[in-house]
Amino acid sequence: MDEIQKTLLMQVADLHEVPAGAYNIRSNGESAGRRSTEHIEIVPKEDKPGIDIFIKPGTKKESVHIPVLMTQTGLKELVYNDFHIGEDCDVTIVAGCGIHNGGAQTSEHSGIHSFFIGKNAKVKYVEKHYGSGEGTGERVMNPETIVSMDEDSYMEMDTVQIRGVDSTDRVTRAKLGKGAQLVIREKLMTHGKQKATTNFYVDLDGEDSSTNVISRSVAKDSSEQVFYSHINGNNKCAGHSECDAIIMDNAVVRAIPEITANNIDASLIHEAAIGKIAGEQLIKLMTLGLTEAQAEEQIVNGFLK
Repeated sequence: MDEIQKTLLMQVADLHEVPAGAYNIRSNGESAGRRSTEHIEIVPKEDKPGIDIFIKPGTKKESVHIPVLMTQTGLKELVYNDFHIGEDCDVTIVAGCGIHNGGAQTSEHSGIHSFFIGKNAKVKYVEKHYGSGEGTGERVMNPETIVSMDEDSYMEMDTVQIRGVDSTDRVTRAKLGKGAQLVIREKLMTHGKQKATTNFYVDLDGEDSSTNVISRSVAKDSSEQVFYSHINGNNKCAGHSECDAIIMDNAVVRAIPEITANNIDASLIHEAAIGKIAGEQLIKLMTLGLTEAQAEEQIVNGFLK
């Protein structure tokens, strides 16, 4: 890897070198390294770009890293990654995409990640997006996550995009079985003329299934954000959706939460709040010696932490 790719790898996967355990690194549309382990097998697809990840039942405290790095201007790709997680697992999956565009053409990565989570399995999924480069070409990322959860399984999703992505259309679709739990935490920041759209669709199909969808975002300059959250309570279940956004400068933020109860025992809540940074917060920090710009940065960093 060159220095730009190493920087991207650190930003999207917190890695300074090849990780221990199972991994698949994709660089400019091709495999740049792959390793399976005794309990985790990574197999390239034969009919389309992407990989299948098979995690054996009972696998505990192991991780999989599957970062995507793009430094070639004008490259556009669509990749399919399927995760087959056996029963009684407890694993961490780290994904993410970094695009460095130093040219004039649009660079775009679209990834469809499908999760099949077995009974009693526990999964933590971390996905980071990052863009860099001084070129005039756009950096576009369109991730789609599809989740199917068996009985009493648990999934925690942390998705982060805080810099350098010009356009993104983020979609998550999930179906939960009996007793399954899904927690989603999104952190998003846009600036300049960037645009970001988020769509969450969660079907609480199983008895005593539950979800908590939390989005925190900051919109600066003339950027635009749209947040959609759709939770369908199709059984005795509990669902909560929360969208908090800080709006600055000439930005635009829309929050459109939707909850639908299709069962008398469905308990669903949605919350949405959009506002500017409070003046008293700025004044308090400025009395400690910070400039207004430094105070704003401290508040934003704390909000997205």
